[in-house]
Amino acid sequence: MQYKSDVEAIDAFVEKYNNLKSEIAKIIVGQDEVVSKVLISIFSKGHGLLVGVPGLAKTLLVNTISKVLGLSYSRIQFTPDLMPSDIIGTEILDENRRFRFIKGPVFANIILADEINRTPPKTQSALLEAMQEKAITVAGKNYKLDEPFFVLATQNPIEQEGTYPLPEAQLDRFMFNIWLDYPLFEEEVKVVKNTTTEFISEPQIVLNAEEIIFFQNLILRIPVPDNVYQYAVNLASKTRPGTIEAHQWANSYLTWGAGPRASQYLILGAKCHAAINGKYSPDIEDVRAVATSILRHRIVRNYKAEAEGIDVEKIINEFLREA
Repeated sequence: MQYKSDVEAIDAFVEKYNNLKSEIAKIIVGQDEVVSKVLISIFSKGHGLLVGVPGLAKTLLVNTISKVLGLSYSRIQFTPDLMPSDIIGTEILDENRRFRFIKGPVFANIILADEINRTPPKTQSALLEAMQEKAITVAGKNYKLDEPFFVLATQNPIEQEGTYPLPEAQLDRFMFNIWLDYPLFEEEVKVVKNTTTEFISEPQIVLNAEEIIFFQNLILRIPVPDNVYQYAVNLASKTRPGTIEAHQWANSYLTWGAGPRASQYLILGAKCHAAINGKYSPDIEDVRAVATSILRHRIVRNYKAEAEGIDVEKIINEFLREA
């Protein structure tokens, strides 16, 4: 792709993004904010965690996005008996009595880790290296994963029976924690109409892997004013109880807060949010637009917050109100 400038490239990115949303909307009704957050994750080289009760089309959403992006796709159904080798692959002894590596489903562009919290932490952690390093190590050998690489995990609410909490180290590697709620009445009527007839819409490919990588690198090149960097770091710092910058609510209601990775994702998310809205540089409002989904899974409430019925959303809103 040849563009005369990054400004022209961002204009083209806006057009491609809108085309993506249109194609996805052929299959996914409503959930506009969810779709936007997933696409921001992809173009920011991040990963996404979708949280919601079963039956809200989480799997269908990921499948549809992989189609419109023209990327290879693997679905891993996480179950209590899933082993790490079922994810990354394993070595076998072939007919020549030589060890040969058989690649697992992690070798794809988009990985759907379906119901990731239904498997024990040991298996959940098998995704850690792939998510962070875009590579895996088996028997001392390092295998690079194809770019672009994106993990979208779905998770049932932790209160449901038969679930395991995700390790904090793995949670921190997800850029966004995205909540899905039940559709509105009108949206559900449309869903039922669209899915109970003979005709099924088929989305068209809008981007390919090369274009996605180009736009990912374009997002990285977007300039950021110093005051936006300072705002993002200040917001993350407010969540850390016991520190100089801590907000009083952090000291009162949190066990621990967000680390430096949150500050990084706040800036990356703000850059992409600005770009999809046709802006050539992010401002503070772009940081605020992505803050809740980035901080939601990085702060942990204490017993006092639980006893007083103060949820994570309310705490984040308080940080944003005074940031």
